[in-house]
Amino acid sequence: MIFASNHLSFIDSIAIPVASPRPVHFLAKSAYFEKWASRLFFTAIGAIPVERGAGQAALDALDQQRALLEDGRAVALYPEGTRSLDGRLYKGRTGVAFLALQTGAPVVPVGLIGTDKVMPVGAKVPTTKERITVRFGTPLDLSPHGAASSGRARRGATDEIMAAIHALSEQELANAYNEVPAQTPLERIKQVLPHERI
Repeated sequence: MIFASNHLSFIDSIAIPVASPRPVHFLAKSAYFEKWASRLFFTAIGAIPVERGAGQAALDALDQQRALLEDGRAVALYPEGTRSLDGRLYKGRTGVAFLALQTGAPVVPVGLIGTDKVMPVGAKVPTTKERITVRFGTPLDLSPHGAASSGRARRGATDEIMAAIHALSEQELANAYNEVPAQTPLERIKQVLPHERI
C-alpha cells in the first residue's frame, strides 16, 4: 500500500513510520546517508536513499518504489513533492497516482498536524512542547480513474488523493504547485512551460 501524506517538516518521515500499523518505507535524500550515524538512523526507520531531482531522477525514484510495492511492502510518499514552508497544502504531483494505478496498490491518505511546530524548517532538534497528530484515512481504490498511461486518470486520481489529505489535515489550500526555486535559467523556463509534475 501507499501512504500519501501532506509534508510540513523533516520529522514527517519519522512520524509516519512510528504511527503506522505496519512497517513503511520512504525515500530520503542520499545526502542523509553520507555520515555513518545518520545512515544508521535512516536505515533503521526504513528510509531508502535517492538522488533528488526531476526528470530521470524522479523516474528512478518511482522505479524504486514500484519494486518495494511489488515485494509486498508499504511506502510513504509526499504528493506535494517538498515541504510546505507556509503551512498550506499544495497541489499534488501525479507520481503517486501513477504508481498506484500502475501497481494496483491502495492509497491510504495521511494528514499530519503539528509536525511543523515540533520541528520547524531549520531546527536542529525537535521540541517536546508541542504535539503531533497523525490521521490515517480510508484506503482509496483509484482504479476507476483509468489506466496509469492516461494523463487524465493520473490527474483525477491525484486530485482525489489530495482532497482526502485535505480533509484529514484541514490545511488551507494553496491552489498551486510547491516548486523548488529554480537554480538556472533553463530550470525557470521549464517551470513556466506546461508539463505534468511527477
